[in-house]
Amino acid sequence: MTPHNHAKPGDYADAVLLPGDPLRAKWIAETFLDDAQLVNSVRNCLGFTGTWKGKRVSVQATGMGQPSLGIYVHELINVYGLKTLIRVGTCGGLNAKVRVRDLILAQAASTDSTIVRDHFGAYSFAPIADFGLLRSAAEKAEARGMRCHAGNMLSSDIFYHEDGLAAYGKLMAHGVIGVEMEAAALYTLAARFGVKALAICTMTDCLVTGAEIGAEERQSSLREMVELALEVAVEG
Repeated sequence: MTPHNHAKPGDYADAVLLPGDPLRAKWIAETFLDDAQLVNSVRNCLGFTGTWKGKRVSVQATGMGQPSLGIYVHELINVYGLKTLIRVGTCGGLNAKVRVRDLILAQAASTDSTIVRDHFGAYSFAPIADFGLLRSAAEKAEARGMRCHAGNMLSSDIFYHEDGLAAYGKLMAHGVIGVEMEAAALYTLAARFGVKALAICTMTDCLVTGAEIGAEERQSSLREMVELALEVAVEG
């Protein structure tokens, strides 16, 4: 147990899905998992464990942003011994070729966060996904006929940029295709502690074209993304 998590040893499976939103964690548990049990409710950052196609798997909300995710991920790895961590979230698009409802597999995660930058001194550490998880997700998405892009994601600590889209100009010119708020911290912690991590995001609004996903389409897309993530997680 920790100040943020009251789960007992063994309450979590080796693999966990990490949505930011506690209510999305609850929806995933109730919609996809068999025999789902609530294992954490501290600060309403809900965690559940159940089974998917007979294999044990967990889901734990992380809250918004890298500082919040960093707390939960650090504890899941170092206190509860988790080995496979898959973020399931939404992102904004920074490339017109990535359409709403498309999946982005964060092959790497650039960031403006000092959580990553200040730890490495003169070096610019490159947070990257576990290749096995990335390859598995890409192959499974292709087999399902899902539109999927593997590329560089931006994990930003700022949601409302004063300069709007212009703030991302240099990153876009260097191939960054999406923006969210968690993947870089996840990948850095996974590298530090020798576990596997992947961020899978559904692109819900394109900052370049202004296209947005409707509520019904959003729910359908999230369902497809979660099913893909579960398949990758239990395969491990």
